[in-house]
Amino acid sequence: MNTTTRYKVHISGDGQLHIDAERQVVPDGVDPSQVVQQVLHIEAAGTNRPVLAQVQDDRSNARFDIQVMPDGTTRPLDQPPMPQTPTATPNADFAQRLAAAQAAGRAHDLATAIPATVDLLLETAAELGDTARETLEVAQFRADLAYLSGDYAFATASWTWLALAWFDRLGPGKRRTQVAAQCATAAWMQLPPHEAVRTSSEVVSMLLEVTGPERTQTMRAAIEARIKGGNP
Repeated sequence: MNTTTRYKVHISGDGQLHIDAERQVVPDGVDPSQVVQQVLHIEAAGTNRPVLAQVQDDRSNARFDIQVMPDGTTRPLDQPPMPQTPTATPNADFAQRLAAAQAAGRAHDLATAIPATVDLLLETAAELGDTARETLEVAQFRADLAYLSGDYAFATASWTWLALAWFDRLGPGKRRTQVAAQCATAAWMQLPPHEAVRTSSEVVSMLLEVTGPERTQTMRAAIEARIKGGNP
C-alpha cells in the first residue's frame, strides 16, 4: 500500500478484498472486514496518526467512511478524533526498529516483520518490564501479525493477555482494553474446534473481568452459541 493516510477499501460480493486496488490476502474463515481493521491498524500505529478509509462493501451494498486510530479503535469519519499522545520510547533505536518492523508489516513481509517484532518485544520486556506501555504497544503489533498470518491460537492468547494487562494498567472503561477484548474474541472465533473448546473459559473469564458483563454480553453470547451449536 502507499504511505498516505486515506485509503479506498473494496470488498467484492464474493469476499475479495482490495485496499487502494491492491489485493489483500484473506485467510480462510476470516471476514474481510477483520483484515481491513488489522491492516489499517498496523498503518496507523506505524505513523502514529489516524488512518482514513472509504469502504465499499458489495456484499451488503454498504458505503461508509471510518477512521482507524493508532490504538486500534475505529470511529465514523464524521466524529472528531481524540488527541493522540505520542508513545514514549526508551531510546531512538527502539523507535527505529519498531518503525522498520511496522513498515515490513504494511508491505505484507511477515517473514521480516514477525522475527523483528519478537526480538524487540523480548528486549523491551527485559528492559522495561512485561506490562510497560512500550512492551504492550509492541505486543499489540505482534498480535496483529499473528492474526494476519493465520496464527489464531497465538493471537487469541496475546489479545487475552493484552486486555488484562491494559485493564490493570489503565483501569476500567478504557478503549485500549475494549479493543483488545474484541480482538481476542475475533481471533478465538477462527480457532479449530478442539482449540476453541480448550480456551473458551479463558476468553470468557477475561471478558467478565475487564469490563461490566453488560458491555461484553454480545461477545460472550457468540462464544457460548458457537460451543452449544456443536461447531466451536
